[in-house]
Amino acid sequence: MPKKIAMLVGPNYEDLEFWVVYMRMLEEGHEVKIVGMKKGEEYISKSGGLKVVAEYGADEINPDEVDAVLIPGGYAPDKIRRDPNILNLVKKVYEQGKTIGMICHAGQVGISAGIVKGHRATGSAGIKDDLINAGAEWVDEPAFIDGNIVWGRVVRDIPAYCRLLVEKLKSD
Repeated sequence: MPKKIAMLVGPNYEDLEFWVVYMRMLEEGHEVKIVGMKKGEEYISKSGGLKVVAEYGADEINPDEVDAVLIPGGYAPDKIRRDPNILNLVKKVYEQGKTIGMICHAGQVGISAGIVKGHRATGSAGIKDDLINAGAEWVDEPAFIDGNIVWGRVVRDIPAYCRLLVEKLKSD
């Protein structure tokens, strides 16, 4: 059954973690809304090559009307984690037991939304200490599911991350 997915994006996002996952979700027949801090904002990837425009601002997304929130990494998580509307969306969707997908630096958003404590977690080694300090158990694995969170480590782990996202969304 097709799901409604909010895919977060922000300045200096990791292009592969956004576009590969976005396209994989479309391939599964899901409806994917591109959500930024403000509707219409254009974001450039950290490699400087790819642009994406937010179709919606986070304040426009009703958590009751989405089945999942997916968060790519790059430098964007450190920027979007400062937006209370982003954090509210992530926290509310998580609290409803719906899927949250986080890869690479995306755990920074999970930390600020207060949803990682007590979970196994992975991501870029650069946020290992942050996840541990937020009460998560660091696991150095490519991808796994813990509760309603799907975790992916880094770019090279996108295939494993996508497989688990597909699996989790089918089981929801």
